[in-house]
Amino acid sequence: MQIKPFLQEVAEDLVARFGNQLENCAIVFNNKRPSAYLQKHLADIIGKPFFSPSFFTIQEFFASSTSYKIADFYLQFFTLHRIYNQLLAEEKLENISSHKFFPLAKIILSDFNQIDADLVDAGKLYRDLEDISMINKDFDYLSPEQYEFLAQFWTSYSEGKHKKQQELFIKMWRRMPKLYHKYHAMLKEQGYLTNGSVYRYLADDITNHQEFISNFDKGKIIFVGFNALSSAEAKIFTQLQETGKALFYFDADTYYLDDASQEAGLFLRKNINQLGLKNEFAGQESLMKSAPHHVNVYKVQGQSAQAKILNNILTEDYTAAETVGKTVVVLADESLLIPTLQTIPTHLNGKEIDLNVTMGFALSTSSIFGLVDLWLGSQLEILQRDKVSYKNVEAFLTHPLTGLTQKMRDKILTALLEENQVEIDHKRLLRQSGLFETFYKKIDDPQHVVTNLLDVLDYVLTRLSNAKTLKKIDAELFVKTIQELNRLHDTFSNHIGKEEIPFVIYLVQKSLQAIAVPLSGDPLNGIQVMGLLETRNLNFDKVVILGFNEGIIPKSSIGNSFIPDSIRRVYGLPVLENLDAISSYMVYRLLQRANNINFVYNSLTDESTSGEASRILKQLEYESGFDFNYNELNLEVKTEPFKEIKIEKTNNAFIQETLQKYLDKKKVLSPSALTQYISNPIDFFFNYIAGIKEPKEISAVVEANEIGSILHKVMEYFYEDLRSAEITAERIKEKRKQIPTLIQKGFNAVMFKNPDTVMEYKGMQKVILSIVDAYVNIILNQDEAQTPFNIISLEQKVEAEISFPLKGKEVSVKIFGFIDRVDVKDGVTKIIDYKTGSDKLTFKDIPELFNSDGKHINKALIQTLLYTYAYEQFSGKSFVEPNLYVVKTMSADGVWFKSGRQNLSGAYLEEIKPEFLAELRKKLTELFEAPYFVASAVEDNYKYSIYKTLFGK
Repeated sequence: MQIKPFLQEVAEDLVARFGNQLENCAIVFNNKRPSAYLQKHLADIIGKPFFSPSFFTIQEFFASSTSYKIADFYLQFFTLHRIYNQLLAEEKLENISSHKFFPLAKIILSDFNQIDADLVDAGKLYRDLEDISMINKDFDYLSPEQYEFLAQFWTSYSEGKHKKQQELFIKMWRRMPKLYHKYHAMLKEQGYLTNGSVYRYLADDITNHQEFISNFDKGKIIFVGFNALSSAEAKIFTQLQETGKALFYFDADTYYLDDASQEAGLFLRKNINQLGLKNEFAGQESLMKSAPHHVNVYKVQGQSAQAKILNNILTEDYTAAETVGKTVVVLADESLLIPTLQTIPTHLNGKEIDLNVTMGFALSTSSIFGLVDLWLGSQLEILQRDKVSYKNVEAFLTHPLTGLTQKMRDKILTALLEENQVEIDHKRLLRQSGLFETFYKKIDDPQHVVTNLLDVLDYVLTRLSNAKTLKKIDAELFVKTIQELNRLHDTFSNHIGKEEIPFVIYLVQKSLQAIAVPLSGDPLNGIQVMGLLETRNLNFDKVVILGFNEGIIPKSSIGNSFIPDSIRRVYGLPVLENLDAISSYMVYRLLQRANNINFVYNSLTDESTSGEASRILKQLEYESGFDFNYNELNLEVKTEPFKEIKIEKTNNAFIQETLQKYLDKKKVLSPSALTQYISNPIDFFFNYIAGIKEPKEISAVVEANEIGSILHKVMEYFYEDLRSAEITAERIKEKRKQIPTLIQKGFNAVMFKNPDTVMEYKGMQKVILSIVDAYVNIILNQDEAQTPFNIISLEQKVEAEISFPLKGKEVSVKIFGFIDRVDVKDGVTKIIDYKTGSDKLTFKDIPELFNSDGKHINKALIQTLLYTYAYEQFSGKSFVEPNLYVVKTMSADGVWFKSGRQNLSGAYLEEIKPEFLAELRKKLTELFEAPYFVASAVEDNYKYSIYKTLFGK
């Protein structure tokens, strides 16, 4: 059964009714989209060139009744703010800043516009609101959200200040009538009106606005597809009908129009039965009842999963030529646009799929907005401290639109990484050529926010154009962005002279975030992607609605307003039930002429969705009689069986060549390299053979290993002047006075590669300085208790060779490392190793230290014994003892390693050393001879490995 689209029926009736006089008619829609469809139907019916009627949106039509211009939001805001401060001055109260007033102003302006559109007496409404406030001291008539917003606005709410809060509320309501009238008067003085005030003026005195209507005296003003009317629209429509100037085509179905229990017909019943507006299509057959409707309901898990099934739904019966009204994808939840565009196939059966996205591509998701937002953020940083964070500089250097060469990016990033600067002086950035000078030019006047940003965009656009690398979508986004900025500049020029620059930056950001650019495509043919509001008056054979969840459709909130529900009902302002009725109508109207209907909803509950299908769907299930088919799609989670990853050494020339370099002494092994191999052999491959390193990053947060490095530096600085003579408790106590200076010097040396850096320490940096201070004092407490002693060396580099059997021959490798400190006390030489982590002093036995599949590896002991061995080889000394200064536990646990209750010192230590060396030799043989690098069987041994994903863990 082929069902005619609503607009085709309208076109047929208009041609039959007006014929050649159609050019004298005005056709008015709620939005722009239907005009193209109606023109197409008129052209098909007439079949030859003809003079088109005039097309308007309702706002355009009403605006043509006046010579005043429509004020944009920012002009309205600045005007309202000026008047509000005038009223505060009259009350001898302090002015309120623009930034603080902005969120309040958005709600007041919305309320004022609604009051005008519904012809409400603002003075009476706010007086009633004031009276209720006086009577109801607890403000029960306000929703919790309204009350909380106002309380935050005044920032004075507390239980003890409740009375003060009441007074502030009442004073605000009291000044609203005067604010309303003065605001409109000032706008009018400037030659502007709001949309709402245009509606009010026209409804209150349409007889004095006949001139704009007289253009259509030979025809009619035809209102097509309207549903919920404001009071002003209702009054104007009624007056135009009474004077014989208007016709109305309501897209209604008797299924919901004649049934008072159906909320979808609520406003149409009011328009036709109460207002008496005549529907030119009255008495038509109910398509909801007579036409076939096949409904598929898809219950999916996850927000993006809704878009993932589009491919199957769309390709099921897709034809090569999708004609007018064939298929639409409706996004009830418009956040699904990007997943939808990523999912819809570009080709099918070898042919390209036509796609038209009418709802527009959000500028905020583009690389252009990314660059703009980066500029705005960088300018805020420059304003606050004449510096730009490394994070923002890195984002600038790597942004695709900056056009910097890879060589230049790498050069600057390498320099910044070496300096480890968390913040970069903005003057240093200005010294770079090209875009740097424009991008990092400091804003010195609020008027220059927009002009400086336009300079940045002009530079980037010129470069892209000259390089012929400007993409079509980027070109459209650039044009739209520049147009919006020019409009803002015109508005701002008269209003922001005294504003704070950060607030102007905030306004620019908010304005650009709201921009959407329609993607190119045929608005008539192919698959149409649109929001629910855009479907008004349009019909499609196949309808797919994504995001059909409760709370999304219908919405669960009417939006921000300071007019409570009880007052809204008294004055006929929109309430939540209105949204329910409007949403139901838009869905029912879309379905009544469709035969293939697909609802998709997210069954998972999260912060954005309830996990339930819309109540509209449930109502259709119970009442419509449509043919429903239910599908529950669970995304399969495939888990691969565990597959051990191992790297073969024997037949890999690169690995063999790299290992040979160790045997040839062209490479040396550090204690940390050896302990990495012992803990998890495959990590050694990735790190020391393949050379895969963790990328260096600059962060304001000091990492744990950097705290250790700072501590080592401080201890080196502390003892470098004392080491020339015996260390006594008195000398340590005297030197402690210098600890704060030494800590700052150590911090600067590690973090900024310059111990003499002068800087102001903030936030977390101060915390780190305090932590290091505590660690230094713990070590010095231990040292004082050990005095007197002598220091032989600080941060001494040691090297030694270790031989081991390999394929029947004796070979050797060189190990090297830096020993934190070497002391001598009572004739015993001690290796001191500082640790800031969670290292343990205990060990089970020597063989277990080297068991890669065991749970008793002690890296600190292995490293310290290696240092001990290397030092003995290097110095020729014997009986050298390892001491571990674990700052977190040394006060309680001491500094000696322990096996059971026995300290690793004296005779026991000398007994252990040969066994340690024997096990070490075995492990080195394994490193060079075993056929594979494998992962440890114990998860804890690679718990913090950065290579886990590479070896399948």
